This record gives sequence, C-alpha cells and structure tokens, in this order.
Amino acid sequence: MRWLTSPVVQFLAAGLVALAIVVLATSALSRDAADEEAIHDARVLTTVLGRSVAQPAVPRGLVDGRASAIDRMDQHVLDRLLVGDVRRIKIWAADGTVLYSDRTELIGASYPLDDEELEALEDGGTDAELSDLAKPENRFERGLGGDLLEVYTRITSPEGEPLLFEAYFTSDQIDRQREEVLDRFLPISVGALVGLMLLTAPLVLLLTRRLDRGAREREDLLRAAVRASDAERLRIARDLHDGVVQDLAGSSYALSTVAARPAVDAATREELDGVGRSLRTSMRSLRSLLVEIYPPDLHTGGLAAALHDVVAPLAAAGIAVDIDVSGEESASEDAVALAWRVAQEGVRNVVHHADASRVSVTVHREEGQLVVEVVDDGRGFEPSAGAAEGHFGLRTLEGLVRESGGTLEAESAPGEGTTLRMEVPAR
Repeated sequence: MRWLTSPVVQFLAAGLVALAIVVLATSALSRDAADEEAIHDARVLTTVLGRSVAQPAVPRGLVDGRASAIDRMDQHVLDRLLVGDVRRIKIWAADGTVLYSDRTELIGASYPLDDEELEALEDGGTDAELSDLAKPENRFERGLGGDLLEVYTRITSPEGEPLLFEAYFTSDQIDRQREEVLDRFLPISVGALVGLMLLTAPLVLLLTRRLDRGAREREDLLRAAVRASDAERLRIARDLHDGVVQDLAGSSYALSTVAARPAVDAATREELDGVGRSLRTSMRSLRSLLVEIYPPDLHTGGLAAALHDVVAPLAAAGIAVDIDVSGEESASEDAVALAWRVAQEGVRNVVHHADASRVSVTVHREEGQLVVEVVDDGRGFEPSAGAAEGHFGLRTLEGLVRESGGTLEAESAPGEGTTLRMEVPAR
C-alpha cells in the first residue's frame, strides 16, 4: 500500500475531490442562477400579459361580475393569456373576490389576500412566490403536477379600480433554465480543472522523482559517512588497544614485579605501587574510551554487557545506575546498534551536563518497536535551548533514527531531570 503515500497519487486524489466540489458547487450556483433567471422571466411575462394583454381587454362590468363580461374574456382573451408555461390565470378584486379565472368554479368566490398581494395592489409592483397548494383558492392547481410559481401584478379596470392579475407557472421553465446554465458553466469549470490537473501532474511526478532521488542520495551519503566513521573509529580503537593500552599493561606488570623484589625498601615499594595503581586506572579509562570510540560486537557479547561498559564512568563517579535490557534477541543489528548509540549518547550527556545521582537505562520491545529510555534525576534543561548548548550528538542521532523510521525525543525541564526516548522498528 506504499502507493497510497505517493505524492502523485495524493495530488490526483486531491484533484478528484476538488473536481467533485467544483461540480457540486457549480450545480448549486447554476440552480440558484437558473431560479433567479426563471423568476425574472416569469415576472416579465406576467407584466406583459397583465398590462399589455389582459388590461386592455378587460370589459366594463367585469368588476360587477356580469356574465357577459366574463364570456367576452373567455372568447377574446383567454387563449392569449394561457401561453408558454402559464397554467392558470386569476384576476382579483381588492376585497379578495375572484373576478375572472380560466377555472369558472373560482369566479365569484372570495378569499383573503395576503400582505404581499395587497402591497402589489397598492404599489403596482410585480412579485413572485411559490404557490401554497394547501390554500383553498389553489385547490384546482394541485392536479397540475409539481410546484407552481405564482406571479402577480396590478392592472386597472375600465372603471378605474385596481385589480390583481395573477399567473401560475409550472416548474418546467425553471428546470430548463437550470439545465441551460449548467450546460454553459459546468464544462468550463470541469474542463479548466481537468486541464490544470493534466498539466501539473507530470510536473508533480517529475518533482517527486527528484525529491525521492535526492532523499536516496542523502541517505546513501549518510550511510557512507557512518561507515567511514565506523572504519576510522575501528582503526583508532585497534591502534590504542594494540599500542598504548598494551604498553600501560606491560608497565603496570613491570612495576608490580619490581615492587615485589626483596631488595626494594618499603618507601620505594609504596611509591611503585601508587604508580602501578595510577597506570591501571589510566588503562581502565582508556578501555572505557575504546568502548565509546567503537561499539563492541553487540550480538556476540550482548547489548546488556555493552551497556554496562558504557555506564562504567557513572558507577565510578558514585552515581546509582539501573540497567534493564529485554527483547534485543529478535531485533535487527541496525536497531540494536542504534539502541547502543542512543544509550551511549544519553549517558555521555548525563556525565557532562546532568549532575545526577541516579540513572536508569531501559531497553525493551513495544508493539514491534525497540524502545530505549535513558532517565536521570539531574538538573534538566530547557528543550528549546538544549540544541544550542552542545547537544550536537543528539541532533546527529535524530537524523539516523529518522532515516530508520523511528523517533528520538528528549523530555526535560529545569530541576526535573531528563528522559531520552527512542523508538525504532525492531525489524
């Protein structure tokens, strides 16, 4: 499943999500734009029908409910009013009486006008709203199918009375407007985004390959530097062990032999024994330095034994040390070597910076991770300032641990000691 972490795959996935968002947003915006445009067209058509068709044709006597006036409206005007998406026509008096409709059952019935309709009668504007089919005056519109848009405007009778002309439109016009707007804008939006993705995908792929190649080169350089450092450490350690350490050991034995001769007086013997002890102390210090310079064969001697050599300076300084090692047997050589390096660096920092009285070094397995903790009760430090005060070794180790897929964290506070914790894959 590593392909899921590929930047190219993530970029394409983000592009598809953006494409879906654009489609949804464009559909919603086009729906709103189509609704506004359809309502505007319905208002314009209602104004034209009311003031240019219905008003000139309204006969005298219609406001009084004369049958002859209604017949004239049916014969000469109705066909010119029911055009396009117009499904119902009503002409209202100011008191709510239906003076005319293509449904004759409504003529003469009275229903209260709402505030918007009364305002249109008074101001002469044109307004539109979705028809409430639950109202009794709209009962005959329930069978027309779907939602209806009712638009009303003011007209004037021959007698000079203000009348309310009302037209009912089906939602077909709104649906057509939505499709037209969507057909215009969706291809542009989607096409632009798809084109951008197709244009930038090769660039992202190229940059990703360059970044991967650079990361591999940096990793190779880091590993080569570590190998070169290990080789140089091994050479120095061998030279010291085969040269200075052997010379010190021989000198110590020679002094002990000379001091044991009967001819040597007590004062000289005591002086020679002191020099021998000094040589042996120096030899132990050099051996501890050899351990720091080059790690022992951890899988042969064991990590626990190597860690006891690492903490030897602490024990010599009177610091209480606890070591607990488990789970190293099934860990890889690289993981064990990193554990040793982190423990060594942690102990070195305790020696030079912590002024601690107790130190614990713990190595254990935890859910597939090899975990190392070096905990001391020393003076602690501000983590933000730690790197600036000589903890360069930690920064170097952090890079090695990160390259191995692990984490290295130092938790500390002034006066509260320090905890150095590493987690790295055991395999």
